[in-house]
Amino acid sequence: MLLAHGFTQTAQSWSPVQHLLRARGFDDIKAIDLPGHGSADDVRADLWGSADHLVAAGGRTTYIGYSMGGRVGLHAALAHPDEVERLVLIGATAGIDNADARAQRRTDDELLADRIGTIGVEAFIDEWLQNPLFAGLTPNQALREDRLHNTADGLASSLRLAGTGTQAPLWDRLIEISCPVLLLVGQHDQKFRAIAERMATALPNAELRAIDDAGHSVHLEQPERIVDALVDWMAKD
Repeated sequence: MLLAHGFTQTAQSWSPVQHLLRARGFDDIKAIDLPGHGSADDVRADLWGSADHLVAAGGRTTYIGYSMGGRVGLHAALAHPDEVERLVLIGATAGIDNADARAQRRTDDELLADRIGTIGVEAFIDEWLQNPLFAGLTPNQALREDRLHNTADGLASSLRLAGTGTQAPLWDRLIEISCPVLLLVGQHDQKFRAIAERMATALPNAELRAIDDAGHSVHLEQPERIVDALVDWMAKD
């Protein structure tokens, strides 16, 4: 399995999930830093380039992506269908299909990128974690110290090149993804649950599961339940 993190996180955010999967007998598990983050903070790539970066590290395997990492995973499944055996999307989207809303999000992402450069990484991370999407995270689960390993330039480039505002909507292309897809979403994450329900109807081979007692950051809030869902789903193959 190859694990792809969300915006402001690094590969280390997957450590609890990796530990639990290995305890269940899954040994070939790897998490990588996406462009603009962690050890790849100097890599500049849009979502298609990020998908190439992801697949170059994973080869033919199961790809698991959270939020931004899920969007990268979707692009990987379209650009490299022979390499993506299975796809797991946690709190991800196929894009904003309303042109005006997408343009507004692009503007908002640009302003956020400028703000990172103005206030610095530490202050930005503190502001970012105040987003209502992350209200369910405890201080330990938020992994603030790990997020501080990122740089202002790296995070800003990620927003500008691979933010949701820059993403061309993929809704009409979901029919092309023939591999099995598991959509995971937190029970309390109403926005992304609605998105996941829409994606489940558009994908040819998809299953949707809502994880109890979780918001947007399901893999941080409920790693045990995420692993239970993964193991159960993979056992069906």
